[in-house]
Amino acid sequence: MVVRGSEYAKEVRCVKISPSIMTCDFSRLDRAVAAADGWNVDRLHLDVMDGVFVPNLSFGPPVIASLRPLTALPFDVHLMVQEPSKLLEAYVKAGADMITIHAECSSPLEETLRRIREAGCKVGLSLNPDTPVEVLWPYLPLLDMVLVMTVQPGFGGQSFRPECLPKITAIRAECDRRGLDIDIQVDGGVKDTNVREVAAAGATSVVMGSALYNAADPTALITLTHSL
Repeated sequence: MVVRGSEYAKEVRCVKISPSIMTCDFSRLDRAVAAADGWNVDRLHLDVMDGVFVPNLSFGPPVIASLRPLTALPFDVHLMVQEPSKLLEAYVKAGADMITIHAECSSPLEETLRRIREAGCKVGLSLNPDTPVEVLWPYLPLLDMVLVMTVQPGFGGQSFRPECLPKITAIRAECDRRGLDIDIQVDGGVKDTNVREVAAAGATSVVMGSALYNAADPTALITLTHSL
């Protein structure tokens, strides 16, 4: 049994890991996927950027579809896009197992979240660092996962913002209060020096990009995270 302090003194699952390929060499994403496939990780995190919701562009359904045959890992597709409701079918068809949209997007949230579920995918909702957690409360019963951004979305390699830790704790407390089994994922600057804090705050899943792919010993980092 793993215990996370007095307020979480109960049996919990190990912290899950989703490697992000956003900072990898886009000309050799097959190698990035193969590396993740060889690690003991739980999902593959795929960051989709539209150049509108966030300044940068990344990749879309054709790239995801090309990666799908390379691994059996679930595809955790994070849509950092302004109007995800217009794109859902394409990402489902490309091979998404979970689709996460942003609370700050312009699509109607409840309708879009329900459509993700109806398409057969797990449902996630993400919050930017400066968005109040209370924005989530009406949508919690519709979710499998909340994604807490601990950096400003759209750029890899940023430093973790510790002021976001109370937000993780507040979401965990609200889920526990309602008896909801919702995965709380944290994305942004998570690495060996702060992953214990992230888990102690109430996270059940972390996204790791450069910290994992650039690690001298990725297996050690994965073992540490899974032990929390």
